[in-house]
Amino acid sequence: MNHNTPLSPRPLHHLSEVHRRVMTAAQLRSHGIATADANEQCRAGGPWQQILPGVFLLHPGPPTSEERLHAVLMYAARERVAGVPAQPGAEEPHRPTYAEAMITGLAALTLYGFVSTPPLLSLDRIDVLVPRLRRLRATGCTRIVRTAGLPAPRQVNGLPVAPVPRALADAVAGLTDAGAVRRLLTEAVRGGHCEPAAVVKELNQAKLLSRPHVVDAVDSLLAEGRAIAENRLYRMVAEYGLPNPVWNVDLRLPGGPHLGGLDAYWPEQAVAVELDTRAPMQGDRQDDDALWSEYARKREHLERLGITVVHVTPRKLRDAMEQQAAVIRTALMAAGDREPAAYVVVLPR
Repeated sequence: MNHNTPLSPRPLHHLSEVHRRVMTAAQLRSHGIATADANEQCRAGGPWQQILPGVFLLHPGPPTSEERLHAVLMYAARERVAGVPAQPGAEEPHRPTYAEAMITGLAALTLYGFVSTPPLLSLDRIDVLVPRLRRLRATGCTRIVRTAGLPAPRQVNGLPVAPVPRALADAVAGLTDAGAVRRLLTEAVRGGHCEPAAVVKELNQAKLLSRPHVVDAVDSLLAEGRAIAENRLYRMVAEYGLPNPVWNVDLRLPGGPHLGGLDAYWPEQAVAVELDTRAPMQGDRQDDDALWSEYARKREHLERLGITVVHVTPRKLRDAMEQQAAVIRTALMAAGDREPAAYVVVLPR
């Protein structure tokens, strides 16, 4: 046998097509091919190539985007589970579990369907998220991103991918263009991939909120997120047949103090809706607690006056709109059983 003679690992019927084209040295050994023989196939002009340390591409042409992604994961994952079938006789193609590794950054966002990210093949580097103590180095098309706490991955096209907020933070960490950062964050919210508060939390944990171009993009993100939440609130009232409230108002006691702003208010029933779009910019727990205390004080004050306050978040409006409409309808129907509320002045906000 010479290096131009393709080897045929045995048997491969349990593997999906891509896992017949990309294999690790350990996988090849499990199919009867020694590492020395695999290296021989990768000599100049040979039918195989070593795409990353210990990872082989079993054809001579350039790798597809799918092959690159699997190669990066094979390189970064714990070898003990990388592609070895649990049941060799199974008829369904086996998808290996990539232990302690997942795609993140721009590649992850492209997999999620973002249009403001580059195509996978145009990325020089593919970010892969691994635990902080893993001993790996960046090489080839792989860039290692380390974390103290690995999030639970999402499965996208059979690949483990970091959740959108984490992938966004890892992508933003490598970007210096304010426009590119703003486009990514805006698409994440407009596309319904995640809520602004989750993004801000990840950006803060990554210590990115000290960068002026990121802070500017987050300001736009929060404004975008509030506008989307308000539109959902309008849609909920219309779609679920709730009575029309007065929108975006301030309440005051006659000749007295300001009671606070509300997103929707039904004066006859004394029922109010307030959107919680908190996302503390500095991520300070004390600031967060102080802001929540302000919400709570306002709610308690209004309820002492006989006004029912329904507190909703953008996520609840997105994921459980019907349930939120039922909560508000119940509050409106219960108004007749309560003591009349104090008279308040309603002013446009």
